[in-house]
Amino acid sequence: MDRWQAMRVFVKVAETGSFASTARQMHMSAPAVTRIVAGLEDLIGARLLVRTTRSVKTTDAGSRYLQDCRRILADIAEAELAAAGHYAEPSGTLAVTAASMFGHLHVLPLVLDYLDAYPGMHARTFFVDRPVNILDEGIDVAVRIGHLADSGFTAIQVGSVRRVICAAPCYLEKYGVPTTPADLKHHRIVVSQSAWASPEWRFAEGQRVLVDPVLQSNTNESAIATARAGWGLTRVASYQVAPAVQEGALQIVLEAFEEPPLPIHVLYPEGRQAPAKVRAFVDLAVARLRGNPLFN
Repeated sequence: MDRWQAMRVFVKVAETGSFASTARQMHMSAPAVTRIVAGLEDLIGARLLVRTTRSVKTTDAGSRYLQDCRRILADIAEAELAAAGHYAEPSGTLAVTAASMFGHLHVLPLVLDYLDAYPGMHARTFFVDRPVNILDEGIDVAVRIGHLADSGFTAIQVGSVRRVICAAPCYLEKYGVPTTPADLKHHRIVVSQSAWASPEWRFAEGQRVLVDPVLQSNTNESAIATARAGWGLTRVASYQVAPAVQEGALQIVLEAFEEPPLPIHVLYPEGRQAPAKVRAFVDLAVARLRGNPLFN
């Protein structure tokens, strides 16, 4: 048995939760993946994976072995690169994902600067307001807003954003400024279906308010435009309205009741095994996003 290949197969099955997905990504047959994992379990003398009705999970022994495999494989990759005398220059195509508006405003400029720095590179951006499976969709780097599930990926926090409620000054002059979350029941609410679409808005200290939106939009941009027009209150991420707030077109309300900020992470699967194209982009993204005052 090729022990290192068996470890790689086991790690991929544990990360994807699927023998079939692992087979596709590693260009193997599903029976071959099953045989390799079974052989590894026989060699170790412990059950590493257990199948459920929907996915494959690691056992307690499997979870511990998974951590060791990642460390060992990373060390091997590091040693091979060092033995070659250099780390390869970035090459190929870099796939990057982020939420739609965040991607357009803050990730796309990073991608363009990256392509300028590495003329031989190509890039693919995937800016959508829905969960993206990094492994299944071939993503190299993700920029995520919000608390992360334990995926085993490398995650570097680069800042945070607030969830803010805002309206145009003319609206607040006409309808009054809400002073408590309960006051929202007396205001016209505009929401975006792309984020925080729940009718229950949460606030600090466990306060919750059920809102009845008069207008629902499928994009944050149109919800913000509606608020700027003086039509109602909306709730969005602080970075999305920062220019409008700075120029006085929008005013943030109920700041004292805001929940803690949401973290922003740069996320990638391979850790120290990441190819040069990923490491180069991650270094650029981390430095630039951490240096952006909107996220501090």
